[in-house]
Amino acid sequence: MYPTISDLLKDLLGIHIPLPIQTFGFFVALAFVAANYFITRELKRKEREGLLQPTLKTVVEGLPASANELLMNGLYGFIIGYKILYIILNYQEFAANPQHVVISLEGSFLGGLLAAAGMAYWTYAEKKKHQLAKPVTKQVPLHPYQLMGNITIIAAVAGIIGAKIFHNLENLDEFALDPWGSLFSFSGLTFYGGLICGTAAVLWYTNKFRIPVVHLFDSAAPGLMLAYGVGRIGCQMSGDGDWGIVNTSPKPGWLDFLPDWFWSYNYPNNVLGEGIPIPGCEGTHCNALAFPVFPTPLYEAIACILLFVLLWSFRKRITVPGLMFSVYLVLNGFERFFIEKIRVNTLYHAFGKAFTQAELISSAMILIGIAGIYWSLKQRKSGRPTV
Repeated sequence: MYPTISDLLKDLLGIHIPLPIQTFGFFVALAFVAANYFITRELKRKEREGLLQPTLKTVVEGLPASANELLMNGLYGFIIGYKILYIILNYQEFAANPQHVVISLEGSFLGGLLAAAGMAYWTYAEKKKHQLAKPVTKQVPLHPYQLMGNITIIAAVAGIIGAKIFHNLENLDEFALDPWGSLFSFSGLTFYGGLICGTAAVLWYTNKFRIPVVHLFDSAAPGLMLAYGVGRIGCQMSGDGDWGIVNTSPKPGWLDFLPDWFWSYNYPNNVLGEGIPIPGCEGTHCNALAFPVFPTPLYEAIACILLFVLLWSFRKRITVPGLMFSVYLVLNGFERFFIEKIRVNTLYHAFGKAFTQAELISSAMILIGIAGIYWSLKQRKSGRPTV
């Protein structure tokens, strides 16, 4: 396993480059980038087809920098400079434990002041460069795809918060032992928590621009599936605990063409430090699971990337509004529901039944997806407009 990108580079290149990048966090970021790219492409396509329309945005050109702009940009600069200079002067500490350095109160006051002054001056100079004797008010078109930068940031922040909340609800014992570490670690994220909270935040934001919800969701479906698959690569490579149940069964003959770790794996050097010590290993991640388990993140990564290819291939043929997203809900729901059968997860009990949080949510996704398919087809048949 590769808890950090430095571990991966050392294995590939044979040299240690101290980088403050956790493997799981890197792939989460990559997942957002991938989703942004493909959702943007879909939004552009739907606008070309007349399904989405730009809105008009009122802008005033030629104004000087306001006191509020100078103050806010100076504050942003102070926060960045306060941390950046400290990180430069204490890089080894940062590379060893980036979370602690980022969320701690430690920093450089001098760095903060210099960056605040620089940011405020840059804001003033840029505004001065374009200042007009008489400011001009105009309306400019704002295309849906131009909102993707803000949408990605909003989805990332709300999604990560939601993913942490749902993970900690699922692991209350772990949270009770280390609340601070559980909240601010870059591992331990529940996808469905991120999906639910991220979706709610994006709906709140895009509602201001009157983007039809059904077309927005349809545009997002393939990208969301890919993002899930890319994120699971990070889970597999870092060994973040999303593995399966113990699997000591011999590998079936029909899988002989695959390496043994595809069937069962003990996740050596996993980022959580789970398992027993590895003889002769030195460092902070020197444990491996006592018994091999199903590598479920690997299975999910493969399944969801293939499902992305399927959705992306058929996206132009699925012309019924709402149908693409409904199909995504069903496919993702089934994929997650069945993988839960061989995954390690906290069990909940109700009405004499035992189930996991993901089984409950994935079941709801399947039902909502089926209802959405029925609704979409009925809307098309009736000729009624979609929202």
